[in-house]
Amino acid sequence: MSAAVRATAPVAVSARAVLAANMIRLRRDLGWSQEALAFECGLHRTFVAHVERQVRNVSIDNVERIAQALGVAVYELLMP
Repeated sequence: MSAAVRATAPVAVSARAVLAANMIRLRRDLGWSQEALAFECGLHRTFVAHVERQVRNVSIDNVERIAQALGVAVYELLMP
């Protein structure tokens, strides 16, 4: 494979990174702190912080709670 082909190959981004980036962007768009988001989805503030820092695994049930609190569909949280 030539260097030009390797240079244009897409870089894989983890689902955790995508989820975290989307959560942070949407939360900030709403002007919410991590604590406010946690309150809205019935989760603990430190859990939200850990998900945003990509150090915590999150269940699909909690992804759904976060999406609902942010007013978006679940798939929107997982789209790069």
